[in-house]
Amino acid sequence: MENANASTTGPVPDSVANALMSIHPRYNSFHQHNAFPAAAPVGSLGARYEQNADSPGMATNHQNGLSTGNGGNTTVQPAATSVINLSNSSDVVIGPMTQYQGSVTIYQYMDATVEASRIANGYNNQNQLMGPNTSPGIKYERLIVYSIITLFIIIGLVLLFYGIYMMFPSGDNIIPKELFFEDNSASKSIPNLGNGHMVIDRHNWGAQQGVHGPYKLPHPIPYVLITHIGVHSEICSDVHVCSIKMRTLQDAAIAEKSLQDIPSNFYVGGDGNVYVGRGWDTANAYANMSLAVCFMGDYGRYEPNDLQLSALDHLLTFGEKHHLLTEDYKIVAHRQARTTRSPGIKLYEKITKLTRWYPCGLPGYAKCGVEIGLPTVWDQEYPKSIPTIVPTVSDNSTQTN
Repeated sequence: MENANASTTGPVPDSVANALMSIHPRYNSFHQHNAFPAAAPVGSLGARYEQNADSPGMATNHQNGLSTGNGGNTTVQPAATSVINLSNSSDVVIGPMTQYQGSVTIYQYMDATVEASRIANGYNNQNQLMGPNTSPGIKYERLIVYSIITLFIIIGLVLLFYGIYMMFPSGDNIIPKELFFEDNSASKSIPNLGNGHMVIDRHNWGAQQGVHGPYKLPHPIPYVLITHIGVHSEICSDVHVCSIKMRTLQDAAIAEKSLQDIPSNFYVGGDGNVYVGRGWDTANAYANMSLAVCFMGDYGRYEPNDLQLSALDHLLTFGEKHHLLTEDYKIVAHRQARTTRSPGIKLYEKITKLTRWYPCGLPGYAKCGVEIGLPTVWDQEYPKSIPTIVPTVSDNSTQTN
C-alpha cells in the first residue's frame, strides 16, 4: 500500500474558531490539554492523529486520526486529503476501524466546526428551523404582540371613559331626581316623592274602575287625619302584598260598609311607598275638610317603621309645596276626632312627636275642626239613620225615628 502526498487544509476563520472555543467545552478542554503543534495552528480543525508504530496493542482510533501509545503521548498533524492506490493487497480496511482491549469509555463528539459556524452566523443550534434573532420573522412577531397590547389598552380606556360619561350625564340626558304625581313623572316610570318613596296609583294597585267618592275636596286642606286599618292587620312589606291589601280594603268598604270607594285619601305601606286612595281631589269618608292618611297594619300591635314615617313626611311636604295643604295645616289622630282606637297606641305616640301635631279634642282643648265649621263627630260619609214615617190611628200626624 502506498500513501499519497498529504496536503494540509487552510485554517478555519477566527470567528468560527472563537465560537468553537466558547461554546464547545469538550473541544476547549481537549485543546488545553493537547496543544496543537506549531505545524497546526489554532483554528486548524479536523486534525488527524496517527498511530505511533512503537505503541502496538493499544486502542487505536483512526476515525479522527487519533492514536495513543504506551506512553500516552499523541501526535497531532494537520488533516490532509489522501489518495490511496492499492494493488495485490489483502486485509485492507478503508475507513474507521477501532480495536479495544480492556475497559473502554466512548465519547461522542459533534462536528464542532459546523456548530460554531452556525452560532457565528447567528443561528440557534437548538432549533435548526428557527432563523437568527435578527430575522424579519422575529421583528414581525414582536410587532404583532405590541399591536395587540396597544389595542387592549385603547379598548380599556374607551370603556373607562364611557363608564365615566354614563355616571355623569349632561344636558337633556339628566333625569330628575324627584318625580311627582301624574304628568310630572317621566314616561314608563313610577312617580315618587323622593328618598325612594314611590307613589302607586289606583291603576297600578288594581282599583275597581268607575268608582269614586261623592264629594270634592277643596284646597288648601287645613287638617291631616292619621288612621290605621286595625283588626289585627299585618304590615305589608312589598308592592305585591300591599296592592292585594288595597284591593281587599276597597272591596270591603263598598260591599260591607256601603261606601262608594276606599275610605282614605292615601295609604302608607310597610314598604315605604304611598298608595293612592281617593287622592287629593276627592273627600275621604271621615271629614270633608281633611286629608286622611291611613297606615296599613294594626299599630296597636306593631310599631310603625322609619320608612313609613319618612313617606308621610314626603307626602305632606309635597302637598304643602303645591299648595294642596295650608301653610299651617294641623296633624291629628283619628281618636282625637271621634271615639276609636285608631290609629293604634304605638302609631299615636309617634304622631304626637311631629311638629305639626295639634292636640285638639283632648281634655282642655276645643274639638277638632270647630274653628272651620267641621262637625263634632267626623263621620261624614258613613250611612245615617233614615227617617221613617209611621201612620197613627188617632190622627194623620207623622213620627220620625
